[in-house]
Amino acid sequence: MTTGPRDEIGGVMRFCRSRRGGRRCTRPVDHAGLHRHRTVMWADTGADPLRCTGSGTTGAPAATLPDGWPHGHALCPTCHRFVPLHGGVLAPHDTSDPAETQAGALRRREWFNTFGW
Repeated sequence: MTTGPRDEIGGVMRFCRSRRGGRRCTRPVDHAGLHRHRTVMWADTGADPLRCTGSGTTGAPAATLPDGWPHGHALCPTCHRFVPLHGGVLAPHDTSDPAETQAGALRRREWFNTFGW
């Protein structure tokens, strides 16, 4: 039985980033059927907008790993992505980045394992 898309190094599982009422879908990326978080289910038409509600809120650069990553980006408390700061506020961003690479996901995992939530 497969649990979802994984990379070749590190076994990172990528989850669907659809949200409803702030709840994130816990199914794998590109799953078929309805989105789900525990007992709550929804279709794409009932999903929250892609734009993260953390956009435009105040932020500060996140702690850095030894090589400097995430390079001055702030951790969004809503979607848990690292986003640029513009004048002390989080830049407009979506709740997920479909272009994020496996290497980027691994770096994010390393950061959370080092600094926690």
